[in-house]
Amino acid sequence: MYLLTVFFKKSLKKSLFFIFSLILFPFLTVTAQPKLIHDKNEDNLSILLTDLPSTDIENIAKKIANAYLNKQLITEFNHNLTFQEAKLIQEKVINILSSSQGELIGYKAALTNRKAQESFNVSQPLLGILLENMLLPSGIKVPANFGAKPMMEGDLMVRVSSDKINEATTPQETLQYLDAVIPFLELPDLVYDQNIKVNGEMLMAINAGARLGVVGNIIPLNQEIGTNNSLKNISVTLKDESGKIIGQGNSNALLDDPLNVVFWIKEQLKTQGKTLKKGDLLSLGSITPLLPVETGKTILAEYEGLPKTETETIIVNFE
Repeated sequence: MYLLTVFFKKSLKKSLFFIFSLILFPFLTVTAQPKLIHDKNEDNLSILLTDLPSTDIENIAKKIANAYLNKQLITEFNHNLTFQEAKLIQEKVINILSSSQGELIGYKAALTNRKAQESFNVSQPLLGILLENMLLPSGIKVPANFGAKPMMEGDLMVRVSSDKINEATTPQETLQYLDAVIPFLELPDLVYDQNIKVNGEMLMAINAGARLGVVGNIIPLNQEIGTNNSLKNISVTLKDESGKIIGQGNSNALLDDPLNVVFWIKEQLKTQGKTLKKGDLLSLGSITPLLPVETGKTILAEYEGLPKTETETIIVNFE
């Protein structure tokens, strides 16, 4: 506005400046700023920048939730989402699913494997929400069509023992606030049709693909494991019923050290005004390649290198 006033004589400066301010300032303010959506999340009011109207955000969330609940592929997705829009859609999807999938039981870090990040063209992991009915015991029979696009991968889970984990300043410090490591065969659902090119924002919108997961025995942790780096030397081997190896990996694929993922989850929640709580379960990401599920197959996920145990095995039968 100052550039406008220099064209007027000093005697008119105040009055004309005032008039132009009244007329132009609201217009400039509205056109220069992106749209805002206010979303109530627990007790926090989050303000997310978005180019999509709130009705579109709501409709996309309903579309994703319906596809999830009905196990149907999303065959069309013409939205070029921003990260903020994807996060808001994810929250709304979780709100819809929680009525049937239960309450929050923990968090999922997706794309913690560098190769997985490259395939989705992202430079950091994505955060998903785990609901209590998503977790299943080892030995269970699961329909092979448990999702719209059912997959499986060897994963690893840890359990938070204290809220003080939020005070940790380094990945290594988080170890003293973990009390268990748990073998975890994740059964994600990518939902999108194979003809759709999926990016990081689209994966975030579907809650990072969280659907189900089979958990093994709870292995107690203590700080001593940090001295010999045993958490990042856990090998996972996936075999079928004939003993054929169909996938392998090592826990050092998880951002080089699983504790780096724990710290990342903590820091990511902090940016959202949230904190980890005692008892939260943290899924740390893909150790083995992501594989399709086949009807009639029995899968064994063997974990070696866990503290105080030689081998732990998860078994799941796909009907």
